[in-house]
Amino acid sequence: MKNNTENKKAVCVMSGGMDSTLSAYMMKKEGYELIGVHFNYDQRTMKKELECFHKICKDLGVLNKYVLDLDFFKQLGASALTDKSIEVPTKGIEEGVPVTYVPFRNGIFLSMVAAIAEKEGAQRICIGVVEEDSSGYPDCREAYIKSMQESINLGTKDETCIEITMPLVHLKKSQIVQKALELNVPLELTWSCYKNEDSACGVCDSCRLRLNGFKLAGVQDPIKYEQQHSI
Repeated sequence: MKNNTENKKAVCVMSGGMDSTLSAYMMKKEGYELIGVHFNYDQRTMKKELECFHKICKDLGVLNKYVLDLDFFKQLGASALTDKSIEVPTKGIEEGVPVTYVPFRNGIFLSMVAAIAEKEGAQRICIGVVEEDSSGYPDCREAYIKSMQESINLGTKDETCIEITMPLVHLKKSQIVQKALELNVPLELTWSCYKNEDSACGVCDSCRLRLNGFKLAGVQDPIKYEQQHSI
């Protein structure tokens, strides 16, 4: 027997950023009850991201929420997001995998979220990865996420059948902004900056991608920036 979909549940990986937030609102529109999951992993903007997560969950009216602490990422280092001795790049989008990549982060996140989904009896896991217009992270590729889905279903109970949904994987940032506006997503509650927790820096890769999306969509980003540089 596969999971009963009369009470549809989706476990949403929610960073507090624009992409994961829109993904959660899209699942809500599809009629799913939402379970929000947020990870604290000693990232530079951990406090701000957690604050955004709680506000977004309140607006969404989630069924349940989890905040999971992964302090080993700080011990691991190897990323500008978790190791303050590595500077966050601010000169524009570069080729290849950037130093803001956190080793196997999405794989670790999805493994933990799978346990929650099985416990909660959820049919879907939702993750806001973006392949075409991202920062070049290997764990945001559609093929990789699909392979994780296969592994999760092989490693869970026979009656468990979980689909990983990636509603934004082939969208560009401008399309994400437009879709968020269509669904009345509170973008003012979201945070994308890699560096700052008060005013977004406007020059890190994530800020540049976000600002470029708003620019191409022809609308003003509602959050405050120190500087505004698109790609």
